[in-house]
Amino acid sequence: MNVLGVESSCDETSVAIISNDELKANLISSQDFHSKYGGVVPELSSRAHLQIVTPLVKNALEKSKLKLEDIDIVCATAGPGLIGALLVGLTFAKGLAFSLGKIFIPVNHIEGHIYSGFLMEEKPEFPYLAVVVSGGHTLLLLVRSFTEIIRLGSTVDDAAGEAFDKVAKMLGMGYPGGPKIQKASLNGDRNKIDFPVADLKDPYNFSFSGLKTAVLRYIQKNFPDKNIPEVEINNIAASFQYAVIRALIKNTSKALENYEVSSISLVGGVAANSEIRKSFIDLAEKKGKKIIIPALEFCGDNAAMIAFTGQKLFEAGKRYRNDYAPFPALPEGLYSGL
Repeated sequence: MNVLGVESSCDETSVAIISNDELKANLISSQDFHSKYGGVVPELSSRAHLQIVTPLVKNALEKSKLKLEDIDIVCATAGPGLIGALLVGLTFAKGLAFSLGKIFIPVNHIEGHIYSGFLMEEKPEFPYLAVVVSGGHTLLLLVRSFTEIIRLGSTVDDAAGEAFDKVAKMLGMGYPGGPKIQKASLNGDRNKIDFPVADLKDPYNFSFSGLKTAVLRYIQKNFPDKNIPEVEINNIAASFQYAVIRALIKNTSKALENYEVSSISLVGGVAANSEIRKSFIDLAEKKGKKIIIPALEFCGDNAAMIAFTGQKLFEAGKRYRNDYAPFPALPEGLYSGL
């Protein structure tokens, strides 16, 4: 079976091919030009997707030594994401599948991340605890199978990745903020400032809005002229990052106490953060659980996870109409709450 996946939910265009359960190609084109605007500009993102998606498909086929007619299933991200960006990849993939008379499978972007650990040599074992940490989502999930996901908790306000970007902006670091915060924190003291970790009634939910505000108030109080010395920038970055880590570890630890799981999988773009990865490896070792964290290539948005998830949905018997509706109906329940 040859599966082609397309991902275009935000500012990465990606095309992947899985052939007989082996990843043959995973090409990613990142839209780095958004950095000068301080964030992703939706219209420019859509245009960039439109320009590169066809060349990426051609390159992926060449790398996989396949022809277009060899593809059996075409998959694409159907949401969540930027509406214009999604439309480019989704309608391209639907049109491609329709023209070839092939099967089309729409994939939920977050589910792609949830199962991205299966792209590694050592894979998660069901049931497992998935911690999704990205720019738009922070989720704690009990994953029982390729078609059964139970949401234990989520953020009640900002996602962890969004908080990284906003704090980086406060510190004058620019966009994207995650890598810049991580780099600055390497030279900072994470215990220098005691930033708060939200204590919510639901032990599995997250909140990062208060943390973000605490960082802002600290800067306003101590550096009203916004002239922050580099040593202080490093300390603020390290202390903020440590607060995020404490929040993620606290809720995950509570879930491990109350649910019997075989492994833990840390996924999403923020899972590329080295200190967060290390903290989860330490937690898994302490709890005696196997930990699966995707390689950096599979932490960010990528089509390999979309192709893999689409194939698993197909193998589970999921079928979808490939008509002229821009967004195909997704099965009820399977994507609820994600």
